[in-house]
Amino acid sequence: MTLAATTPAVARRSWLRPGPFALTLPALLLLTLLFMLPLLRLFSLSFAGGGFGWYEKALTGGLYTAILYRTFEIAGIVTLFSLMIGYPVAFLLATTTPIWRAIGFAFVMLPLWTSVLVRTYAWMVLLGRNGIINRVLIDSGLLDTPLSLLNSRLAVILGMVHVMLPFMILPIYSALARIDPDLPKAARGLGASAARILATIYLPLTLRGIIAGVTLVFVVSLGFYITPALLGGGKVMMFAMVIEQQVREFLAWNFAGALSVILLAVTLMMFWLLNQGLARHLRD
Repeated sequence: MTLAATTPAVARRSWLRPGPFALTLPALLLLTLLFMLPLLRLFSLSFAGGGFGWYEKALTGGLYTAILYRTFEIAGIVTLFSLMIGYPVAFLLATTTPIWRAIGFAFVMLPLWTSVLVRTYAWMVLLGRNGIINRVLIDSGLLDTPLSLLNSRLAVILGMVHVMLPFMILPIYSALARIDPDLPKAARGLGASAARILATIYLPLTLRGIIAGVTLVFVVSLGFYITPALLGGGKVMMFAMVIEQQVREFLAWNFAGALSVILLAVTLMMFWLLNQGLARHLRD
């Protein structure tokens, strides 16, 4: 059989073979049905019965802008503490022996294998007025009365950092694992201090992982609901809690839709800004 004779058959088989778009089509349809259509419905509700009035109420009312600012503040604090804790942990995982790395990953991944609700209730047991922390402090004689740890901003931040920490560690570890171990050895051989090695080798080469972890933790923290609702006890309101309150208590779907669109727009803007920073770093 000649090559010319086999070419049409090969062409037909290649035409029948599904391409990348065809392979992703079921996932795209599923995302459209489960995510895009409800999102578009919520977007249309935000303009029903008042045009831009719902957005004006959300953006000009001092209460909602203050809650939005508090949401960004708490998300920023959670991201900062996650980075401060996550980078040393990721560094230890990347530089330790395989046995200790496996043990460390087991502790890092354990929170991901446990329900967020279970972890939040565990913090409630720890931070309650009759919880473990207060009982230890009182029994040891350090305190006479229990501390009000629960239903506070501190409790919300602790719980959120606990949940978000693996999402910071994993991208940074991935960046650290790709660094050639001979680079810090050569730097030490040339007389560089540990601080200089960190500043000139590790931080620049892991900046991509840092930005990825910061983006993931910050964006997810903006829409966090379960942990702030339980550990804050309604005293530490975040934007997602306000949206849920508008739907559950007031049945104000239009206003809740406007608040949801505002939160989504601000989240996408922050995501874009962080990605622009990463893109500029990659170009440099």
